[in-house]
Formats: sequence, C-alpha cells, structure tokens
Amino acid sequence: MAGIHITDIEAAINFWRARRPSPDGVVLPPETRALAEVYALMVYHHEDQADAATMPPAAYAAWLAWYDTTPDTPCIAICSTSQGDEWCKGCGRTFDEVQRWPAMDPVAKRATWCRITRENSAWRFNTYAERAVENR
Repeated sequence: MAGIHITDIEAAINFWRARRPSPDGVVLPPETRALAEVYALMVYHHEDQADAATMPPAAYAAWLAWYDTTPDTPCIAICSTSQGDEWCKGCGRTFDEVQRWPAMDPVAKRATWCRITRENSAWRFNTYAERAVENR
C-alpha cells in the first residue's frame, strides 16, 4: 500500500477535532488521539508520509472515516485523455489513473490527489476552478 501524506493526516485530525471536540480541552477522543500519535511520529522522524500498511488500525479507520467525506474524483468533466492526451488537462491525472480510478484504493487515490494538487497545473486549479468547487 502507498503512503498517506502528512497533510491528509492533519486534515483528518482537524475533521475529528471538529466532529468530536475534547470535552475538557485536555483529553482527546480516540480517533483524534490515534491520528495524533501517527502525526507526532511522522514529525519526530521528519517523514512526510505514513505507511498505510503499518499504520495502527484505529488511526487508519479514523483516516478512512475522514477520507469518506472527501470528493472521490478530481474530474471536472473536461477529459482530454479521451482525446488522446497522456495527461488530462482538466483534472491532471494520467491516462492510466483515469482508467484505473474505480479500482484504486483510498490511499492510492489520495496520493494522486496530493500529486495533482502539488503540481497545480490542471484546469481544475485555474481555468475551471469554479467547477472544482462544486466537486468538493
């Protein structure tokens, strides 16, 4: 399994902090605590990805619950791979990623999302950003 980027761990922590706030400002609910432990180890070891295969089950389950609230696909319904492009100008995925998307696991999908977000060159981030807002 691929790695989960630290920004996804942060987003999942913030999701759980909003969903289940600490009752006293000190004690963390189980989901937040599980993710925070992974996050702390990542920071300590200067890593930007957590290995999904070895992540504690509680942390992975909490991450998956957050993942289920995110958009499934970066598609904005302008697919240039259908025109023969190797990379889609609309969403930034490769032809292979577009074809395999339905069969990809959540970690692989998020790795693709991280890459296209970092590259920031697809039309979903500039020319047609308003379409992307509808898909969030």
